This record gives sequence, C-alpha cells and structure tokens, in this order.
Amino acid sequence: MYLLIPAAGSGKRMGSDRNKLLMPLLGKPLITWTLQAAKAAETIHWIGIIAQPHEWQDFRDVVNSLNLSRRVRFIEGGSTRQESVYRGLQGLPAVAEQVLIHDGARCLATPDLFNRCAQSVLTYPGLIAAVPVKDTIKVVSSTTQLVQSTPDRSQLWAAQTPQGFEVETLKKCHDEGMRQGWEVTDDAALFEHCNLPVHIVDGEETNLKVTTPMDLAIAEFILKRRMREQS
Repeated sequence: MYLLIPAAGSGKRMGSDRNKLLMPLLGKPLITWTLQAAKAAETIHWIGIIAQPHEWQDFRDVVNSLNLSRRVRFIEGGSTRQESVYRGLQGLPAVAEQVLIHDGARCLATPDLFNRCAQSVLTYPGLIAAVPVKDTIKVVSSTTQLVQSTPDRSQLWAAQTPQGFEVETLKKCHDEGMRQGWEVTDDAALFEHCNLPVHIVDGEETNLKVTTPMDLAIAEFILKRRMREQS
C-alpha cells in the first residue's frame, strides 16, 4: 500500500515558529512516532512525505534513523493541505492504484489501524477512519453565538486519518475541486462533493491530532501508558 503524509504545515497553534512535526515528543520528533507505526504495518511498503523543501533534510534525518530511506520519497508541499495532497498524488508511482493519506500530526495511530484501512480500501473506493461522537453537538450562529439546532448524535462521527481512496478517482475529485473552487479540510469531502460513497472504518479513540500544547501533553501520557503496557 502507498501512504502519503501531508507534513507541510506550521506550528502556529503550538506556539512554535517551526513545523510541529519536528517538535519533540518524548525526546523524538513528533513525526517519528507516525513513521514507526507505518513501518510496523506490514501493508505499507511506500511512503511519501509531503513537506517544504527547506525542511526535507530534517525529515530525512528522522527517516534515516528509522532505516526507512529506501521506502520514503519526498514531495514538495503546497500552501494548503488540499494543495499538498494534490501534489502528493502527482508524486505517486504510476503503478499506484490505491493510496492512504494520513496526517503526520496524528502520531498515535497504530499499525493495526493502518493495516485495517489498507485492507478496506481494496474493497471500498473511498474510506475514512472515524469514531462516534460522544459529546452533544450544537450548531451555533457565527454572528449571534446563539444555538440554532442540536443534531442527532447517533449519526455523528469524528473523522480521523488514515483516509483511503482509489488513486485515479481521487485525482479526478481534486481536479474537479480545483475547477469548482472547493476548499475542503479532508479528501473525503471532495468525494462527498462529487457524490461518491465514503465508507467508515472504525478509528481509535487515542488517534488524536496534535495541534496544541495540551494535545502534546495528552499524547505523551498515551505513549507512556503504551510503553508500560508493552514492558
């Protein structure tokens, strides 16, 4: 399976002036934990890291420390996640028929989750890892800050990554998105805009996205707990 990791973002919400994926988590760059899980997933044999060229060497140092250099390719990122994934799709080998896309900041994803998504995308043209929403969600007016409605929680799922797709179908969705001027925060939304089905694969409660310093503290707690359980 082919895996694309968008890694061209900044660390502004982390209060940092550098890419958050290079910030330390238990003494290792955050992306190290993502790559370790991908390395341990027997279904993943090719990884594309989508990043800005001036950061390639930093990411290459991580890749070399994990003995992954033969399996990793670097692709120049764009100004948005959507543009970065588009560029990543163009950088896939011509033989790639399916692809998983995983945010590098979701550094707690397990090899099992990668494997389950990789197996499922062989059956479904589009899928996302997701978990049922636990909280009651309110739809709020952005101008008045008044609650407008309360959606049925039983139908709400929190989207995660990996997300998996047929490569040619996703390329067509990205092309259509560019023509239509769609701005989306994940690739499944492009499938939805194109009226294509997106299947749910059960995600993991611990598969949080590290965005703020509090997220980083939670990730440290989860990793330490895993280490104790494995020792």
